[in-house]
Amino acid sequence: MPAARIHSHVHEASREHSIYVLLTDTGTLFTKLIKGFTGAPYNHASIALDAGLNELYSFGRKTANNPLFAGFVREDVYTGTFAHYPATSCALLRLEATPEQRQAVKEVISRFQQSSENYHYHLLGLLGFLLKRPIESDHAYFCSQFVADTLRQSGFELWDRSPALISPDDFLRHGSVEILYEGDLYDYPLLDEFRLRQANIYQTRTVARYVS
Repeated sequence: MPAARIHSHVHEASREHSIYVLLTDTGTLFTKLIKGFTGAPYNHASIALDAGLNELYSFGRKTANNPLFAGFVREDVYTGTFAHYPATSCALLRLEATPEQRQAVKEVISRFQQSSENYHYHLLGLLGFLLKRPIESDHAYFCSQFVADTLRQSGFELWDRSPALISPDDFLRHGSVEILYEGDLYDYPLLDEFRLRQANIYQTRTVARYVS
């Protein structure tokens, strides 16, 4: 992994009217499979309401050991799935948002939370993305589709194509985003060091780097 790129304003990133997109690569077999098709550096996308990644949402695995048990999730970088993959690399992006857009994002996410058990991971939609044929469902999403659709519903006009055809790499390459940070997830300076140590992630990272 190349040296981390830290934007000069990353410590001031938690602006009141911003929305964040976190792109990650955990290095799991499933993500390596997707990467084999896309050739992109990141294969998972999440939407965050704060630069500290305390309110982070996506569609992904609900338990670290079972990629097939997946759906809408509130992700926790300290105790959730990411904590099982301490060598995860990432890029954190920031989108300027009006107060109305930010409130709309919160409302969309709230609707997902209220009926989270009704949603599942859209494997068929992922296949449609790879074939460049959008397959949409009211109750199934893959990660970048969810982020793109949440932003679309909230008044962000980023693309003129279906959210089912949006990849994590499309966010990285979009001219409207600001890259705040790129590097190892657990080197990101706005994470809570006390919570990292509590979760024993520093020690786990050291082992992971040694064996890799």
